[in-house]
Amino acid sequence: MVALTYTVAFEGIEARLVEVQCAVTPGVPAFSIVGLPDKAVSEARERVRAALTAMAIALPSKRITVNLSPADLPKEGSHFDLPIAVALLAALEIIPADDAAQTVALGELSLDGTLVSVVGALPAAMTAAKDEKTLLCPQACGPEAAWVGAANVIAPLTLGDVVRHYTGQSVLSASEPGEVHNSASGRDLSEVKGQERAKRALEIAAAGRHHLLLVGSPGSGKSMLAARIPGILPPLTPAEALETSMIHSLSGLLDEGGINRERPFREPHHTASMAAIVGGGRGAKPGEISLAHNGVLFMDEFPEFPRTVLETLRQPIETGDVVVARANAHVRYPCRFMLVAAANPCKCGYLADPARACARVPICGEDYMGRISGPLMDRFDLRIEVPPVAFTDLDLPEAGEGSAAIAARVAAARAIQTERFAGHDTARVNADAEGHLLEEIATPDTEGRALLVKVAERFGLSARGYHRVLRVARTIADLEGSQDVRKPHVAEAVSYRLAMTKEV
Repeated sequence: MVALTYTVAFEGIEARLVEVQCAVTPGVPAFSIVGLPDKAVSEARERVRAALTAMAIALPSKRITVNLSPADLPKEGSHFDLPIAVALLAALEIIPADDAAQTVALGELSLDGTLVSVVGALPAAMTAAKDEKTLLCPQACGPEAAWVGAANVIAPLTLGDVVRHYTGQSVLSASEPGEVHNSASGRDLSEVKGQERAKRALEIAAAGRHHLLLVGSPGSGKSMLAARIPGILPPLTPAEALETSMIHSLSGLLDEGGINRERPFREPHHTASMAAIVGGGRGAKPGEISLAHNGVLFMDEFPEFPRTVLETLRQPIETGDVVVARANAHVRYPCRFMLVAAANPCKCGYLADPARACARVPICGEDYMGRISGPLMDRFDLRIEVPPVAFTDLDLPEAGEGSAAIAARVAAARAIQTERFAGHDTARVNADAEGHLLEEIATPDTEGRALLVKVAERFGLSARGYHRVLRVARTIADLEGSQDVRKPHVAEAVSYRLAMTKEV
C-alpha cells in the first residue's frame, strides 16, 4: 500500500511543500529513504523504527520505501522524522490515510516516541494555511505555529498521541497562540547627561528609520545612546511582528512560542564573520542583518569590522533584502533594518585632545576612518560627532526629556508615514521613498530648495546624498507635524549630512 502526507523544506523564509510518500511492498526487508535527503533525514529511519518499537508496533518483514518529492529539492533537518512516521503509520493502515493526506507534519522523534521541538514552525504553518491543510507539530511548537490564525494546528506530545488523535481515541484540541512579549529594556534617555544633539539625531533616525553614524572619543556615550534606541521605537505592527518572527523562527529564537512586539536590536561583535552578518553557512541561514529586520542593527567599533564585511552591507541597505548565493543554495531574506554605527575618531581615540592624542595626528584619524569606504559612508543619513562629557557633569541631576516623551513624537511621525504610504507596497517609512514618490512627498519650498542646491554645489553632494537629505528633511517636518518641507527642516538635515563629509 502507498500512503502519503506532507512536510516542508525551507528556502530562506519560504517553506516549500514536500510530499512524503511511503510504500510497503513485498520483497527483501529494508527501510530506505530517497529524494535527496541529508544525513539527518537518512538517520530518521532509525529514530522512527525505535519510536514505533516503543509503542509496541512492529514493522512488517517487507520492503519500506519513503520518497520525498520533489526528488531534486535538497531535504535537510530532523523535522522530517514525524512526517515519515505519519506516512508509514498510514501505509500500515494504523491511522486513516485520508487524514494523513490532509496533514503537513514536522517534528523530530526521540527514541521513546516523544516529539522534540524543531525550528520553522511559523513558516510551516503559513504554508499549511495556504494549502488548507492541518499542521501537525510537537507540543512545544504549537503556540508558535498557532499565530497563523488560518491554520488548524495540532500539537501532540508523543507519537502515541498522534495515533490516538487520528483514530479518534483521544482527539486533541487546536493549539492556542503563545503570549505577546513586551520586554521593556528599562534604559531611558534621561539617564544620558548632555549630548542633546545626539539625542535629537536618535529621534530623527527612529522616526524615519534613517541610518546613523556616531563618532566620538572613548567613553563619550556612543554605546549608551545606541542602547536606548529600542525605548523610543514604536512597537511592531501585527504584520511586522509576524514577518520578523518568521525569520526568528528559522533561527530558533522564539521564546516558548511567544511573539515579541518589541523591535529587534542586534549588536554583533566586530569579530563576526561575513556569514554571521549577511547570512550563509550550513543551510544558508539568516545573518544579523536579517535578524534585525524591522529593527536596529548596532555595530560598535564600526571601522574594526573586516572591510569585506562592511562592503557587503551596501546592497542590503539599498534594496531591503539580501540574496545568499551558495553552490547548493540560493535564498533571499528580508533585511529592512536601521543601521546604527559607532566609531572612535582614530585608533587611539583621542584625535581632538592634544594632551592625549598620539604622535600620528591627524594621519591616524584619516587612516582609521578611511576603513569606511566612501560609498558606505554615503549611505549614512545622519552623522554625529559625540563630544566627551565632563566628569563634573555626571553628578548633575537628570535633565532633558525621557524616552517616553520622545517615543510619543516618534510614534506620531510614524503614524503620519503609515497613512502616507498606505497605498505603496515598497515604502513604509520616509527612508524607503525614492524616485517620483520622494519628489511628491519631500519637495521643499523655494527657500529650502535654494539652500539645498547651494549646499549640493558647494560640498559636492552625490545624487544619493541629495535624496537622503530630502528624506531626513521630510522626517523632521513630520516630527513637527508640518505638511510642507521648509527651509529650517532642510537646514537641519544638511547639518547632519555635512558632519564628517566623505562624498564620492
